Amino acid sequence: MRLEEILEGIESSQNKSRSPEINRGQKSIEITGLSYHSGQVEPGDLFFCIKGYETDGHKYLQAARNKGAAAAIVEDVQSEIPILQIQVKNSRIALAEMAAKFYHEPSKKLQVIGITATNGKTTTSFMAHKILKDQNIEAGIIGTVMVQYGDKKIPSLLTTPESLDLQKHFNGMVEEGVSHVTMEVSSSAQELHRVDAVDFDIVTLNNISREHIDSHGSFERYFQVKSRLITRAKKDSAAVLNLDDAYSKGLITKTKAKVFTFGVEDHGGDFSVKRLDLSTGRGVFTLVVNRDLEHKGVNIPKGEIEINLSVPGFHSVYNSIVAAIIGLLSGVDKEGIKKSFKEFRGVERRFEFLYEDDFTVVDDHFANAGNIHMTLGTLKEMKYNKLHVLYGIRGKRGIAVNRENAEALVQWLPKLGVTELLATESVSHVMEKDRVTQEERKVFEEVTEAAGVPTTIVKELPEAIERVMEKAKPGDVVLLAGCQGMDYGGEIALKLLVKGRAKEEKERILAPLKDRVAGISDEMK
Repeated sequence: MRLEEILEGIESSQNKSRSPEINRGQKSIEITGLSYHSGQVEPGDLFFCIKGYETDGHKYLQAARNKGAAAAIVEDVQSEIPILQIQVKNSRIALAEMAAKFYHEPSKKLQVIGITATNGKTTTSFMAHKILKDQNIEAGIIGTVMVQYGDKKIPSLLTTPESLDLQKHFNGMVEEGVSHVTMEVSSSAQELHRVDAVDFDIVTLNNISREHIDSHGSFERYFQVKSRLITRAKKDSAAVLNLDDAYSKGLITKTKAKVFTFGVEDHGGDFSVKRLDLSTGRGVFTLVVNRDLEHKGVNIPKGEIEINLSVPGFHSVYNSIVAAIIGLLSGVDKEGIKKSFKEFRGVERRFEFLYEDDFTVVDDHFANAGNIHMTLGTLKEMKYNKLHVLYGIRGKRGIAVNRENAEALVQWLPKLGVTELLATESVSHVMEKDRVTQEERKVFEEVTEAAGVPTTIVKELPEAIERVMEKAKPGDVVLLAGCQGMDYGGEIALKLLVKGRAKEEKERILAPLKDRVAGISDEMK
């Protein structure tokens, strides 16, 4: 593609008053690819100098030129480097817009479903993905666990890929004949303009609680960024909003999209719930369509859907409602939705029942206080003898998040009969970006000590797993709770359980690890 084609329509959206003059001959050069990482530059690429949190892409412009970059997008002209430079106000926005242009705007050829929330994005996207796939709809998925379409399954590095990578995936999906894609949309992705050029057809905001405060500066900023998915939605799209969440509900009048509302506690929306039963930990309920609904030629008649979830958790009820609405808006009938939920076995590390024999092992991606309240609230409804909790402290997420997580834990532990807490820093099982800082450990200890909860912090994950597993007696529940610091916890726990067992027993117990994408050692792959 010629450079002038990539720049077409983009220049007016960027302030280029300081940009050097570019003659028509230069604009006509052929661009064979795009890159924002100097180590991945190929001859003929257009290289984007991105200013990041830890480094500045302008420092690598010479390296990109040496590898054959044909031109560069810059915020600051590097006059000493002899390469064609197009100056823009924001190179991240330029990357998003030009990547979409380079791949011929693939998201406009797809039904793109954007899901955002503080908690539940992953499970909701997998639920919706299954509903679509069960109807023989060619569907792709993009999120925290993986990117998958056709025969491709790519482990994820980011919840929402960088804009160039995202547009590549969309283009690959179009080439593979995919028609629908469910994707998680993180607050960071919106702050960093990764989804600026994505054409969304359905957007959802399930819930908001305090998370990523340190990276966004304040909760108010976090919410402002998070809600862009709704507030910037196009007029002919659909927005699914939760009446039980004040922040989600508050966006009803702040979007051009056609709004569809739901609630478990609030029965006044388009969708509501009755006869909810969580006695087994797995939700059984009736989803009520309160009125005849229509969107872009799809009719959703008034009525009821009996839903029996195979995955546990009160939060799964909310996730399933959003996924059901996505299915209905995509033309799936009520029986199809009912069947898909009955067969859905969940997502790794989302209140996952890893082991259910003499005692139960639950593996959960504890991310923030909202997640903790949901998970421990579900455990309060379940029947068991004793609960043993191992918590992986969140690393490099800041003091605010760790204080709030600790406060949520100590609020619930007495209600659940937990008299002592075991925690871990998982030193050898996390990368530097997830390493627990001294300040994070200190604030966690301060909160638990002030609450009078005896707490032991173990540096290494394997030792912590051994300790908590030794405590489990018949009828008990072991909760492995944490984000990156607990990713390997399930594998370690199940390997302890198979010691000395026959081959068939080993295979049965280790089965939940078979299809995991992340957090599994090489011998398990």
